Amino acid sequence: MKFETNAIIAGQAPDPTTGATITPIYQTSTFTQEEVNKHKGYEYSRVGNPTRSALDNCLATLEEGRFGLSFSSGLAAEHAILSILKPGDHVVVPEDMYGGTYRLIKEIFEPYKITFTFTDFTDPETIKSALTLKTKMVWIETPTNPTLKIFDINAISQISHLHNKSTLVIVDNTFLSPYFQKPLTLGADIVVHSTTKYINGHSDIIGGAIILNDEIVYEKIHLIQKSVGAVPSPFDSWLTLRGVKTLAVRMREHEKNAFAVARFLQNQQNVEKVFYPGLETHPGHNIAVRQMSGYGGVVSFQIKGGLNDANKFFKKLKIFQLADSLGGVESLANYSALMTHGYFPAELRKKIGVTDNLIRLSVGIEHIEDLLEDLNSALTR
Repeated sequence: MKFETNAIIAGQAPDPTTGATITPIYQTSTFTQEEVNKHKGYEYSRVGNPTRSALDNCLATLEEGRFGLSFSSGLAAEHAILSILKPGDHVVVPEDMYGGTYRLIKEIFEPYKITFTFTDFTDPETIKSALTLKTKMVWIETPTNPTLKIFDINAISQISHLHNKSTLVIVDNTFLSPYFQKPLTLGADIVVHSTTKYINGHSDIIGGAIILNDEIVYEKIHLIQKSVGAVPSPFDSWLTLRGVKTLAVRMREHEKNAFAVARFLQNQQNVEKVFYPGLETHPGHNIAVRQMSGYGGVVSFQIKGGLNDANKFFKKLKIFQLADSLGGVESLANYSALMTHGYFPAELRKKIGVTDNLIRLSVGIEHIEDLLEDLNSALTR
């Protein structure tokens, strides 16, 4: 079935007990057993819950994977993936990545003698030179947050698997959602999401997800999940499942508005540079055309000046709200250098392009004329 249909029905059959059309919220911590070890598939909600299972199955279907696991946050999902590593293992990661992932690596995993090589993923050859006999994972984030660099998933997957077929290629697909990009079909082994963003789409939950095909790796990560317990509540699972139903509709509107915003910003005197993979001027545009069916709802740009000028811009905005996060129906503006990437060393921020005049916009689904007027007013003032 098509994406829009699966988003509404995959994993969401009518409730067998009551016939409820919409998956119920199984707001329970435990499940009554008929006798010792004889139950209906559920024992304790940390290990498994029917509402969460419906979400897991739906997300796996949308990403064209076999297994799905939902978590209490995107970083909890990333933590679970990295937790299958052992001291001495090696991971190749991009220099340009989400600040929370960078902090997770530096503060949690490097102290346990897991080594990470940060390199430029825009050139797959640099990844090849970074691979070693101890490389267990190659971590891709595309488009990147917040500079929207595009990395070739298929080429990187081929290089990684040719080096060692057991090397796992992980793709953070948060910025595009499975509607615009399906990394598993491009050769990746694991997809990770912050479901807080586009998948839920309404800025009212924190969540994460992992989708994959390998049953052995799935069992390892599932063991970590139920042992650590970083799982979403039944209510958060239900809210995310509800958000998924409109994912296709929302993503089309996000992209349409983002395209208009990107083109508008290109023509503004107070804007130095615009980053959006849908623009033909974007360095990764040709790769984006090959591996993505759409370009997403995030637009970044460099305003003329620095922090003071950015702050003046933020204060004049009426519709765009200065806040962390992205992917909700509402439009948000973000100052990445001191917000999402505040943990990055200043020299690394400069190297990857997170400059003092960089602004990231999460373009919502409000009327485009209102959004453009809001940006125009804030820029011209």
